Amino acid sequence: MLQLKNKSIYLIPLLLSASPAFAHNVKTEGNVASIFHIEPNHNPRAGEISQAWFALTKAGGEVISLDRCNCQLRIISNNQTLPSAHASVVAQPQLKSISAEQYKGIPGAEITFPKAGIYTLEISGAPKAENDFNTFKFAYDVTVQAGVAPQSSPVAQAPTVQNPASETQPNWLLPGAIAGIVLLTTAWFVKRTVKN
Repeated sequence: MLQLKNKSIYLIPLLLSASPAFAHNVKTEGNVASIFHIEPNHNPRAGEISQAWFALTKAGGEVISLDRCNCQLRIISNNQTLPSAHASVVAQPQLKSISAEQYKGIPGAEITFPKAGIYTLEISGAPKAENDFNTFKFAYDVTVQAGVAPQSSPVAQAPTVQNPASETQPNWLLPGAIAGIVLLTTAWFVKRTVKN
């Protein structure tokens, strides 16, 4: 039987097929996978509230809820002209247990970016119960567009306001096409790897 060094690749098709959020960013480390999403539609704007969430799962698709994880979120600004080693931490917002799509109790935070530019959202965590899952750290780059003037606090938490117009628009076609391509490519890769 073929043994792969990184079996976490098998988590990706499971996560993609189980979620209507096909265009979300998926990363794996050890036995933990993360689906990242930021509202609105991965297009945050400076000075406006955005909600970021992280659907964490163990191998097999079991959701890791926030109450099982010592999770931390750091927001790093990559807007300086200094080398990347000097990127500055803008904030470390408190993660809250939220529900997004079919995920319940996952880590999320409301963020207001101070200005347009590139930021890195870095989530790290360790299990509260020994050997529940591996420690992890995932970093996601986010491009923030120009928006309203920044508020006095560089990163603020405030209630999210839903836009009813965005809920009525059919936005599943492109993610569905991307998911199909990803699933076919993954199946082809696994079939080819097994033959070799």
